[in-house]
Amino acid sequence: MEGTRKQAISLRVGAADLRKVKKLAQRLGVRDSDVIRFAVKTMLARIAPLCDHGVRGRALLPVFIEAGSDLFQHFELDIARLEEIVNDGVSKDQEVESDDLQLIAMASIQQSYANLRLSKVTPGLATERHTLNAEDPRISHIRGYLYSKYVDIVPTSDVITK
Repeated sequence: MEGTRKQAISLRVGAADLRKVKKLAQRLGVRDSDVIRFAVKTMLARIAPLCDHGVRGRALLPVFIEAGSDLFQHFELDIARLEEIVNDGVSKDQEVESDDLQLIAMASIQQSYANLRLSKVTPGLATERHTLNAEDPRISHIRGYLYSKYVDIVPTSDVITK
């Protein structure tokens, strides 16, 4: 039962964020700490595979497709660090191509550059099975390309090699 106890931590929060936490807590009729715990739990659920050091390669791709822009912005990730996080210690069949990791990073950092690169990779991409942001079709194209290439694929045991 020792692991179920809550612990107090010190947290630095900007004045504007603290005002928002207080307003949200007041509106919901809860404590400030409840709002902060909710935010932490929500973030941890969103990026849960990153908490498991055994999850690497293609299995991590959805995390960076879904939360990449937030991760890059808040943690100041670069392409080299992304490559290390995703591909370090994976087999060749689970590896994500460096160009695609660059596409993820660029989509998170510079959406217009990513769109240019995507048009060279998938010039006739017409249908999207996954929609990231209905307001930005470029991100939808990137997302669809990456999901179809890495996530919605035939398992490697079923692939016939030449």
